[in-house]
Amino acid sequence: MSVKGKYQFQTNIFEFQQNEDDNERIKEIRQTAANLITNVKDNFDDEAKSFYILLIQEFLELGGSKNDFIVKIAEKLFDFHIEGGIHDRSSQGPGEDEPIPNSVRLDFDFLENFMYDTFLSVGVPEKEAKISANVLIEADKRGIDSHGVGRLKPIYIDRIQKGILFPYKPITIVRESPTTALVDGNMGLGLYIGPYCMELAISKAKKYGIGFVATQNSTHYGIAGYYATMATAAGCIGFTGTNARPSIAPTFGVEPCLGTNPLCFGVPTDEEFPFVIDCATSINQRGKVEKYARLGLETPKGMVIDHMGNERTDTHKILVDMVKGTCALTPVGGVGDALGGYKGYGWATVVELLSTAFQSGPIGKDLCGIDRNTGKPAPMPLGHYFLAIDIETITDLETFKTNAGKLLKYLRNSEKDPKGPGRIWTAGEPEWDARVARSAAGGTVVPPILLKEMKELRDTLPGLADKYPKFDFE
Repeated sequence: MSVKGKYQFQTNIFEFQQNEDDNERIKEIRQTAANLITNVKDNFDDEAKSFYILLIQEFLELGGSKNDFIVKIAEKLFDFHIEGGIHDRSSQGPGEDEPIPNSVRLDFDFLENFMYDTFLSVGVPEKEAKISANVLIEADKRGIDSHGVGRLKPIYIDRIQKGILFPYKPITIVRESPTTALVDGNMGLGLYIGPYCMELAISKAKKYGIGFVATQNSTHYGIAGYYATMATAAGCIGFTGTNARPSIAPTFGVEPCLGTNPLCFGVPTDEEFPFVIDCATSINQRGKVEKYARLGLETPKGMVIDHMGNERTDTHKILVDMVKGTCALTPVGGVGDALGGYKGYGWATVVELLSTAFQSGPIGKDLCGIDRNTGKPAPMPLGHYFLAIDIETITDLETFKTNAGKLLKYLRNSEKDPKGPGRIWTAGEPEWDARVARSAAGGTVVPPILLKEMKELRDTLPGLADKYPKFDFE
């Protein structure tokens, strides 16, 4: 039953009486919460739920009444409780969102083969097409839907067709030592450049204990966690990162200067899955703002700052101004230094340094993807780095794995938050859970917009219609 049906709401916007004694922010929260209930209808997923409860927590902290109808709705729908002024946590841990209506579950092998054939159709050689498709399907298997088949058309095929990256260019080793290398991707697909570079780092580590590879003139290389797990599978510690188009403002600044620059580490363990942490150095990415727009929600305060220093919440205008470069994402820790924003800013800068200083790569506006003179799409030459440390050169691999697993089990078995989901996760575990669950279910759920993109690729690219005259979901 939908939220709207359950409570018999009759209009698109709730009709209710605002209390004249309430301050403006309380009134604003009440209206936003009411609109949220109406707008999401049957699609009240975990993220919308979390956002709603965050609103309720702020509402109560500002002095809003616990008897207010928006609080009562939270109690009835989400088992939200008030005890001594401390409220239930807004997140109940990682998990699958409710599928969008008309979504279809597609088999992993089918999706990987389709992406492979799509890369072939635009001129990517067989070997590189196979590697590239594997990087993307790994994201879908791990539950990282933002970097899987959903990236195939807009990030790779469209950019190849616009001429801002090449379907294939030979990889060049510019400079090399026994333990290091500088590699030039020559603006080919980062999806095959990245695996080449991490494999090179691993091979050096296996010979000399450590291998470090810096990469210049590459393009988007998919999930950073793919490369960390390449290292862990080889008995190494893995570390990788990449810069991206400017999105994050420095602490006490307002100009988007740094990418969302992920920090990624991988550590092998004695469990079925390695410890892999792969996180952007901004609070949120543009994709989250786009989701708020689809839900008709405001962006939570503190995630975006504009050129006048305002913490913006007007989601649709934020998206417009992000294109103009007049607002920016904030680093982990948020605006200013009160909650440690300088930490996220510092880590984002580390990634940018390691992605540009070795490579003499472009920075800031030169990575925005737009030619400032013509307004046309422009190449974005990205830098990456890959570090592998062979554990056996320091200690026995199995001993290391046992020790690592001991710590992770200790953390997961520690005392649970009584207001939380009743479980503690360690990095890499949610992705493993997603892999197990999705494999058992027969693949990943693909929303209608991506099904439409698949049909568009099939109908417009050479050779695909012959191999896929009709999809099973058509």
